[in-house]
Amino acid sequence: MKTLFKIGMLLMLVVTKGYAQQNIQFSQYIFNSLSVNPAYAGYKEEWFGQLALRSQWTGWKGAPKTGSVSVDGVLDPVNRRHGVGLQVTGDKLGAQSATSIYANYALRLQLDDEDTQRLSLGIAGGMTTYALDGTMLDPNNPNDPNLPDGKISKWKPDIRLGVYYYNANWYAGVSVQDFFAGSNDNEDFVFDNLATESLYRKINGYFIAGAIFNLSPGLALRPSLLVKDDFKGPTSLDVNAMFIFQNKFWIGGGYRTRSRIFNREYVDQSAAKLSSRNAVVAIAQFYISPRFRIGYSYDAMLNKMSGNQNGSHEVTLGVTFGKSVVKLLSPRYF
Repeated sequence: MKTLFKIGMLLMLVVTKGYAQQNIQFSQYIFNSLSVNPAYAGYKEEWFGQLALRSQWTGWKGAPKTGSVSVDGVLDPVNRRHGVGLQVTGDKLGAQSATSIYANYALRLQLDDEDTQRLSLGIAGGMTTYALDGTMLDPNNPNDPNLPDGKISKWKPDIRLGVYYYNANWYAGVSVQDFFAGSNDNEDFVFDNLATESLYRKINGYFIAGAIFNLSPGLALRPSLLVKDDFKGPTSLDVNAMFIFQNKFWIGGGYRTRSRIFNREYVDQSAAKLSSRNAVVAIAQFYISPRFRIGYSYDAMLNKMSGNQNGSHEVTLGVTFGKSVVKLLSPRYF
């Protein structure tokens, strides 16, 4: 754990020049953490694919809509030392859109002879295509020269780094996404020539942790925590708890909030006035068969936005495929 802590602190320190938080959010990251940590690739030690669809703030015109397809597994099914994965994500917010594809690799180090715990070091490389559709904009001045007449786009490469530790009872991980976003190369994809703001996502750090508690035969409790930080604004916290019945049906919920964990001076003082209350989340997952599972979550807003939209819906479909060569020592709760 000292090694995990040192690596995690290093990852956090090297990204302190981040900017605004823009990264995609999934409430059901607890079922497949590849979206927040590349070191998670191969954790299930079987080939696993997942489709995730999210409609955020339904009822608002131009509200965010996100889709993601991922697959990951291990290249060497006997030693299970090399995890790989591929993730494709599409995100749309009004006239803006972003499509990314990332290849993930995780070196999974066995820490004991019984193979009950591993430390995984992960990296992901890929690119994101950012686009802006000028035909969807409704400016006060139709002849504004700073707005595009049609659709413009530009792609940008980037990397993600992560560390992930787990054993049969608990896990913890730290990661950094959009590592190169803090660099200024004077070629930012800008749609307003009078501003320096671009559509690029910004550097974000993630910390995840969780545990499993067997309450009685056929009943377990799985609490978890997700900390998201852009190193400039308030920190976002997701606290979740899921009850697991007979390893087939998961049901629970979560609470999402903002917190001023770090004493920061904000360039925009309005950030300090943001409500700490964000949303409560109801989550369920059902195993249709040992290989197929379906999940659903609903986010209900708690802040001033609550009366202006109808919440957020998210659906996931997961499938385990291929033949497992090595019998797993414990169910994959994480």
